[in-house]
Amino acid sequence: MNQESSTASADAIDAATLRDRLAGGERVHLLDVRNRSEIDEWRIDAPERSAIPYMRFVAAGATDSVADLASDLPEEVVVVCPQGEASDEVAAMLREEGVDAINLAGGMEGWARLYEVAELDVDSNATVLQYLRPSSGCLAYLVVSDGEAGVIDPLRAFAERYLADARALGAELAYALDTHVHADHVSGVRELSAAGVEPVLPSGAVDRGLADAEAFTLLAPGETLDVGGITVEAIAAPGHTTEMTAYRVSDLLLTGDGLFVERVPRPDLERDARRASERASGRSPRAADDDGAREMARDLHATLTERFADLPDDLTVAPGHVEPDVAATGPFVAALGDLRERLPAFEQDREAFVEFVLDRMGARPANYEEIIAVNLGREDVDDETAFELELGPNNCAAG
Repeated sequence: MNQESSTASADAIDAATLRDRLAGGERVHLLDVRNRSEIDEWRIDAPERSAIPYMRFVAAGATDSVADLASDLPEEVVVVCPQGEASDEVAAMLREEGVDAINLAGGMEGWARLYEVAELDVDSNATVLQYLRPSSGCLAYLVVSDGEAGVIDPLRAFAERYLADARALGAELAYALDTHVHADHVSGVRELSAAGVEPVLPSGAVDRGLADAEAFTLLAPGETLDVGGITVEAIAAPGHTTEMTAYRVSDLLLTGDGLFVERVPRPDLERDARRASERASGRSPRAADDDGAREMARDLHATLTERFADLPDDLTVAPGHVEPDVAATGPFVAALGDLRERLPAFEQDREAFVEFVLDRMGARPANYEEIIAVNLGREDVDDETAFELELGPNNCAAG
């Protein structure tokens, strides 16, 4: 599953090994020593887990009472912190008290650097790889045909990976496409453009405020790209954002955040980001949150029930996100017909759907306004800052 080799010591485990153990069904007890607010925002949802803040261990060490904290723990634990430093210290304290404590090397940041790949079963001459970031559920796709490749929804943190994987399949990466202006992660399209890959965005990104539109190939709904003889067709799928675009590749529908296989997308991120930009520029903000989200939710309903209406049931939906699950491995796809039967969205009338979605929107992605600004080319950040901006869950779904 994971291509990374273990470099952890005998007293530590790397993220890839932890992921493999959890996915294999092993009982692993995680001890999270971060602050409660950090844990509530983002965590590794192992079946067995507990939380004791690092500062409690510091205080216990000063009073020689670590044994009291250790008494509430099982015999074996994997200790987790943001970067693997505080957890290493705690693990050492616990080992002195007889607990088989192992540090998660790299901590939550190491978990966020995991990137897995699975090959999709495609009824064409193409090879399609699905990438999964387990920490957030972000998915990306590499389409390879006849010596040429295109990557859909690439992440900046893994730009080199797409180039290397295309070459390993005997192809050169020719195109990097986004389905929309992402709010949960920094896009890799610009990074790949600097490496000679042609950057492609939906034409509607211009209306979103794309600062450097002249640097991109802009695809309008109905237009196509040729990737090694395989046609990639742009299909309008607004609702999550106004420019949201799905890409059809043979029997696959790469829906981005237009449709997921478990839930539907949330419709409120674009309008909020626009208001923040207007406030920063001194202009009066637009309509209230609820009004903007309602209109977008209506458009999303039209996408699912009207714009997608003529698409066949046996078309395979390959989404841009999946619910993070420490034990689930790819590929993550579903037949469009199955989703039409399974998801309430396809059975509800428009206004019932709107209420359904608005009632099920949780917290927004962390730093989403700044991430959108970076993806529009209106702000520039270095690689480390880009990685830190997107740490945490994607939170792009509702319902």
